[in-house]
Amino acid sequence: MLERTVFESISHRHLISVAPGASVLEAVWAMTADNGGSVLVIDKGTVLKGILTEHDLLTRVLAKGLDPKTTQVAAVMTQNPHTVEPEVKVAEAVLTMMEHGIGYLPVVSSAGKIMGIFSVRDALPREIGDAASLAEFNEQVNDALA
Repeated sequence: MLERTVFESISHRHLISVAPGASVLEAVWAMTADNGGSVLVIDKGTVLKGILTEHDLLTRVLAKGLDPKTTQVAAVMTQNPHTVEPEVKVAEAVLTMMEHGIGYLPVVSSAGKIMGIFSVRDALPREIGDAASLAEFNEQVNDALA
């Protein structure tokens, strides 16, 4: 069986996004309406500025006692997030997520078109296992070269 690409595996093909000037509350409404755990922050309709995730909400808004009605998304989003091209294999994307401690990767084509969000939930357990094996292999190679 061929390994899937991230674009083949993303569960939400439509974009969930807000502008940088939107309130955190508006972003939460967008996430909740779509049953998602993140929202892309897009400026002028096409420029990816960041991503706002459940983790960001917990650590940068709730834990600091900020008001979601008045706090702008731009103040608490993850700026310049790691991205992945749609052709990337799921195991490679999961490895990137493991290496950087992130749960979401915006899917962006080489031409800069924003195509969606890849979530760790989109990965099958088999592919998560493949990524873990790849990480272990990379570590062994690095140890051998050191």
